[in-house]
Formats: sequence, C-alpha cells, structure tokens
Amino acid sequence: MTPRAASASLPPWLGHALRTQRGPVPWHSVVRGALAAGPLLCAGMVAGRVSVGVVAALGAMLAGINDRPGSQRVAVRRIGVPALAGAGGLAFGAYVGASAGGAPVLPLLFALLGLFAGAFSAVGPVASSSGTQLLVAAAIGAGMPLPEPGWQRALFFLAGAGWLILLRLVLPSPSPSSSPGKGWTGAGPRGGRPAMPPYRLDRLDGERAAVSAVYEAVAALLDSAGTSRSTSCRAALTAALDQAQDALSGPRLRRHAGSAAERRLHAQYLAALPLGEAATALAWAGEPLPERVGEGPRRLAAAVRDSVPCGPLPAPARSGAGLRALDDALLHAAEAFDSGTAKPPHGPRRGPVDVLRAAAGPGGREYGVRVALCFGASAAVAQALHHPHWYWLPATAVFLVKPDLGPLASRVLCRALGTVLGAVLFAGLAALLPRPAGLVAVVAVCGALIPVATRHFAAQTAVVTVLVLALVMVGGEPQASWGRIGETLLACGIVLLVGHLPWPVQRGGRVQDRLSAARESAQAYLRHVLSGAGDGGPAGADHRAARWALRREAYRTLAEARAAIDLAAAELPTLARHSAGSEEVAATLERLVDTTTACAVHVDDTGRLPRRHAERLDALLAELTAVA
Repeated sequence: MTPRAASASLPPWLGHALRTQRGPVPWHSVVRGALAAGPLLCAGMVAGRVSVGVVAALGAMLAGINDRPGSQRVAVRRIGVPALAGAGGLAFGAYVGASAGGAPVLPLLFALLGLFAGAFSAVGPVASSSGTQLLVAAAIGAGMPLPEPGWQRALFFLAGAGWLILLRLVLPSPSPSSSPGKGWTGAGPRGGRPAMPPYRLDRLDGERAAVSAVYEAVAALLDSAGTSRSTSCRAALTAALDQAQDALSGPRLRRHAGSAAERRLHAQYLAALPLGEAATALAWAGEPLPERVGEGPRRLAAAVRDSVPCGPLPAPARSGAGLRALDDALLHAAEAFDSGTAKPPHGPRRGPVDVLRAAAGPGGREYGVRVALCFGASAAVAQALHHPHWYWLPATAVFLVKPDLGPLASRVLCRALGTVLGAVLFAGLAALLPRPAGLVAVVAVCGALIPVATRHFAAQTAVVTVLVLALVMVGGEPQASWGRIGETLLACGIVLLVGHLPWPVQRGGRVQDRLSAARESAQAYLRHVLSGAGDGGPAGADHRAARWALRREAYRTLAEARAAIDLAAAELPTLARHSAGSEEVAATLERLVDTTTACAVHVDDTGRLPRRHAERLDALLAELTAVA
C-alpha cells in the first residue's frame, strides 16, 4: 500500500496530520531566511544590545513564516501588513504587561484583544496572519523581560521584518527561461527561437510565472475535455487565475511602475480571461477535443515565461460555439501579446463596510469567541502557574486555534509532536555547541529551514521551537526545552477543550460565510449573462469585461468555500457534523457556474440562450433550492 493510499484509509483528521505539501525547494526563500534572523541577532550582540538583536530576529522570524513564493508586490503586503500588526501588538503587550502584569485584568484584556483579532482574521489570509502576529507579539511583549520601552521594541521588531522585505526586493529570484511547453515548435517572430540564457534576474519573475501558469492551466483543461479529469483541471485553472490576479493587483513597488513589461503582463493576463471562459465551456460540453487544440495556449505560456513574442498560433476548427470562442480568444491574445497595452486588472476590492461585514458575520463571530476564550484562558492559567516563560502558553494557543493550519485535532497533534522533537533537538545542541556563536548559527540555520518547514505544521513547529529556544538562551535566560514541552501540551489541552465546548454562536459559521458569498457571486454572474440573451447580437466589450470580472469572482468565492468545506470535513466527527450538507451545495453551485459560462459563450455566438442550456439552468436552480 502506498503512503497516499494508507493516508486515505485513515480517519480524515489523522490523514490530514500526515499529509505534506510537495513541490520544489524554494531556494531563494531559504537564502533570505539564512540572511535574516541570524545576522540581525549577531549585529545586536556586536553592538552590545543583545535584547535589540533578539527582538529584531523575532520580527524577521515571523516575517519569514509569511515569505512564500510569488510576486514581489504580493510579498510586501503578505509580510508587511502582519509585521505592522505585530509591532502594534508588541507595544500593546509591553505597556499592558508593565501596568497589569500580575493582575487579573490581564487575561481579560487579552480576551478582548483576541475577540477583535479573531473576528478580523475572518476577512482574508493577510488579515488572518495579521491577527495572529498581533496576538503572539502582545503575549511576548507582556511577558518577555526586555529593557527597552514598548515603542522601541515595536521599532526593532519592524526593522527585523523590514530587513526581510528588503532582502525580498533586492535579491530577485532567477526565473528559468526557455522551459518549453508541450507543442512548442520554436516559432518566433521570424520563425526561429531567440537565444536566451538559462536563467535571468527578473524583478517581475513572480508575476510572469503566475500569468504563464494560467495559460498552462487553460491548455490542461482543454486536454481534459471529455474525461474525468476536467473537474480538477477547471479547479486548477481557477487557482492559477486567483494567483495571477493577486500577483498583478498588489502595491506597485517602483516609481515608474507603468513600464512596458508590466503593461504587457497586464495585457497577457486579461487575454487569458476569454480563453479560460471558452475552455470551461468546451470542458462542460463533455466532448473530447483534438490534441492540437491545447497547443496555442501552451505557446502563449512559453511566450509569457520567456518574455518573447508568441509567434504564429494554430487555429482550432470553428465547428461549434465553444471552438469559435476559443479561436476568437486566441486571435485576441495574439493581438494583446503584440500590442502589450491594457488597463491593469484589479481583483475584487473590499471597502470598510465589506471588512466589517466579514468580521461581524457568522465566521468572524465564531472564530473571535474561540480565540478570545483560548487567549484569555491560557494567559490566566499561565499566570496562575507562575512560570517564568508564562507568555509561551498564550502565544502557543494562538497558533493552535488558527484554522488556516488545518483541522483542530490535526494541528494539535502536529504541534505537540513538533514541539517535543524541537525541544529534544535543542537540548542536545545546547549541550554541544559553543555559546553564543553556536546559538547564533542555530538561529541562522533555522531561519533558512522555515520556508521548507512550512509544508507541514509539525516540521514548522520543530524548526520554530529550536529557533525560539536559541533566542531565549542568547537573551540570557536558562535552557528551557522541558518547560517549552509542558507549556505546549497545556496549550493543546486548552484549545481542544475550548474547541469542543457548546457555542453561543453558530457552529460552522466559517463554512456558511463562504457558501453564502459563493451563492451571491454565482447568482450575480448568472443574472448578468441572462441580461445579454435575446439582444440578437454579440455582447459589447464593456458587457463582456463585466462578465469576466463576475465570472472570476464566482469561481474565486467557490474555491474559498470548497477549501473551508474540505477543512471542516477533516475535523473530528463532533465538529465535522456542523458542516454536513455543505459539500452538496458547493457541488451544485460549481455546476451552476460552469453551466452559466457555457451559456455566456453561446449567447456571445448567437445572441440567444439554447433550450438545452436553459433547461439545465432551471434544473440546477431547483436543485440548489432543494439542498440549501
């Protein structure tokens, strides 16, 4: 039996704990991690301000957890916003700890802060990371003995995170060029393929890779038409479009951001939207397509990846509405690749009202109450035990209660195993390595390992445990491996208990929030498509652009709902039952959005809605009403 088959035969919560993300080693993140926390700690020691080096290294460590592969503009937001929240939490904790460190009011203040941060975390991934850093830094600021006042700690923490961001900006990742895709014939603008170096330093490497992946996903979806793989390939196309949209819609990093290269990438992304629409309609039809149909998108993917003209593109037969839409989309893409002009695409933007609605919704309320109880209760228990490192307990509880890291039982198990492994490993290293040079080396090595360890929560916990214990020891405190194990196991018990308590708010609120958003987006997309039927001609450019934006939002919210449902399904049965039936709703919504896309292609082609499609829409709407 293969490891994957063995994992599938286990209970969902245990199988999830054994699952590991796969992929190439992010070597450039590894290099940045090695140059972040360790050198900062060393600089603080050389300057005679060890505590400053420890705080800066903490900022770099937490920033390193958020340093994932992707475009630079996304990295700035993904690292910088949580770092700002962490700096605020560190200052808050320092002042609260100084004024109410041993008073009963401290757990109450922590609970209120946890309620706010937990509810805000429901807004999105960056908000979730920000809420986590806010609470972890608040616990550290309140309990870690440091001579600097709160505002200085916040500045040094920000300096550590800023150092990692600077490394992310000045050390661009070399991106592989000339990685030919299937069907590449080497045809350039003059019939030959331009010579390219094996690697190039490209400050748009993340954006270029994301857009190229969209065209590859379109080609894979066309290849899968008429097979059982079409559903998973359509989901992969949605994920690729989401990543490209995020990569291109982040903050601009250069003064003259409207460069020709950026404008070209924006145009290439926009040109992929009608291609994705046509490919989805063809996959929905369920009829196999000739192999050459996917060759055009693959040539476009190679052109984006190598930053060269796309050259001649093979035209599919125009024997049906879907193939005609694909041919038109390929012609449009060829023109866009040549002209390189387009308005920058923007993803769905949330205003203050949307943020407040998400935080105050069922998912925000449920998670906020859960975090408040865990954070406040762990602080109260830690203070009652009079442990010198009492702040470890609430900080650990914050990570354990975080649903982004997996189902509750899975993350508790991984956290316990990772902490035991890391603590035992550090105890051995502390006994063998010279001080403080050996501990600084441990911090640097752990910083380099974090980007790889993030693939599994237990591995990440082990690496972070070693790094934190090394920082504590460099700061002048005694070796604390066994205390770290005890605090973690106690936090695991608190989070497990709170996670299974009867709730004053709706269970499964996170799933219901995501499903409600997906339903609203799907219905808005359907209404827009139907509004163009019966006009007797193809839709105008503005109507199609609005339709593509609505289609993107519909598939994006569906992907978020599906992720929340999969996570809930892997919980223990007492928790998983609260999301029963959500899988059927999501599946019906996916079929509805796919059918709507097929309708849009036919409306563009004939100006009317075919009877078969109308009947299918009616059946799906009735099914959605029945399962809701």
